[in-house]
Amino acid sequence: MEIADETGVVAQMNDYSVWAIPPEAVGERLKKLMGALRSEFGGPEIPPHITVVGAMSLTEQDALERFRSACEGLKAYHAKADLVIAGAFPSQCLYLLFHSTPEVMDASAHCCRYFGYKRSNRYMPHLSLLYGTLTKDEKNKAREKASVLDESINGLNFQISRLALWKTDRKDKLTLESWKQIAECSLSPN
Repeated sequence: MEIADETGVVAQMNDYSVWAIPPEAVGERLKKLMGALRSEFGGPEIPPHITVVGAMSLTEQDALERFRSACEGLKAYHAKADLVIAGAFPSQCLYLLFHSTPEVMDASAHCCRYFGYKRSNRYMPHLSLLYGTLTKDEKNKAREKASVLDESINGLNFQISRLALWKTDRKDKLTLESWKQIAECSLSPN
């Protein structure tokens, strides 16, 4: 979709999302787990992240302005995992559910306000470990495998000090090859 501004310049509309990025050491640990799960159960590669704002259709300039404004007033916050869950959607085939602490919920609400994002359901902070369409039995196997590969995954606890703006084409749900990071910001120390 394209939209013209007041001067008649046409800008391309795309889907953009805001992700919380785990610290580097945690990200490497998660990539290893996610890679092992993918090698057995398939699915596209996706960087470890917790979605803060879901996909919205915006111009890149608008998305960048909103992202920068949202980051300015946000402090780093803690995220603590609860447990690995098999979900109902391909993007939540197997995910790590996080505690809905006031810090986590407030960070998402803060960013959603800047983006004008209205949720259809209550925010569920999670980190997808595996994208795909698996049977119930395969999901249970994958959940068990995740616990064997990383025995302490359910207690994972880390600080979120970076957010990223991603172009996330909702039509590309199988390969995710069109998805790309547009910007990243470091949050103020807590």
